[in-house]
Amino acid sequence: MRVDDFDFDLPNESIALRPSVPRDAARMLVVNNGQSFSIEDARVDQLTDFLRPGDALVFNDTKVIPAQLEGIRLRLVDGETLTAKASLTLHMRMDDRCWKAFAKGAKKLKPGDRLIFSPPDNGAELAGTITAKGNGGEIDIVFDVADPDIDEALARVGHIPLPPYISAQRAEDEQDRQDYQTIYAKNKGAVAAPTAGLHFTDALLAKINQTGISSHFVTLHVGAGTFLPVKVDDINDHKMHEEHGEVSQPTALALNEVRARGGRIVCVGTTSLRLLESAAIKDGTIEPWSGATDIFITPGYQFKAVDVLMTNFHLPRSTLFMLVSAFAGSATMRNAYQHAIQRQYRFYSYGDASLLFPEKP
Repeated sequence: MRVDDFDFDLPNESIALRPSVPRDAARMLVVNNGQSFSIEDARVDQLTDFLRPGDALVFNDTKVIPAQLEGIRLRLVDGETLTAKASLTLHMRMDDRCWKAFAKGAKKLKPGDRLIFSPPDNGAELAGTITAKGNGGEIDIVFDVADPDIDEALARVGHIPLPPYISAQRAEDEQDRQDYQTIYAKNKGAVAAPTAGLHFTDALLAKINQTGISSHFVTLHVGAGTFLPVKVDDINDHKMHEEHGEVSQPTALALNEVRARGGRIVCVGTTSLRLLESAAIKDGTIEPWSGATDIFITPGYQFKAVDVLMTNFHLPRSTLFMLVSAFAGSATMRNAYQHAIQRQYRFYSYGDASLLFPEKP
């Protein structure tokens, strides 16, 4: 299949620059492609109306870190120190000192370059050395300090890595540190939010529990690669960036028991879906799992572990729009997105949600 098959026109005014207040007041498009096709306009706070007691919601509890860094590059040439601006987005922790990062203007960077990042008050700084360059603007940087000192420094000098479609229209501010984080975020490491989870409030979680729907948590540290454009014409030529995740043994056991009792596994977000599909074996059993996944889900993929998907509205030509097309059907998603645009749903990270029930084989 070609990337052009997943293109569509989206008005700029459809892009949400701030989330709904309260979070669960966001709209939710319910797309059912089961026995008969239907589309229903609803709200996130009505989620339990479309689920059943015994179902299981699966959330990604990764925590977004301020991984966008602005600073200077230092390079020693013939005894003279040359300086230039440097801009990085960290996207994968390799060990307690080394990170992989995407660098703006990476072609001008070299192994051995020193990068220094300072907070606005010019106090304590974070510094490191480039040790390797990869393809597509990727570098390896080894910081002078190790965790947890890196985390503390990032809190001082880092910026919330807002998606490009937001940062191109407004600057990141203090409100984003709260808005661009799920209320149940726990494990630090993501540089992009699992955005379907941004819709949940304490009140909605309590309502879910009272309805007899269980909640379970997995961890997938979302990388900046989620925002990278697909630069090939044939989707078979695209390579996904790896993201680290974990499904614990108790969680795997609990989810398998849910299915054995006839309940459905409902993933909140494409990140939890990708992780469960990475952890599942052919018969749909979810196994304890830890490691990196680069799973790329496109139409034709046979889903093993996930029955229902709650997710936001995604970019045209993106790997995430390919994923939802695989889950609910390409024609179904084109119709759903056309409906959403016509009804003025809000798109992308801070936008509205969809609840997808796939076509039964």
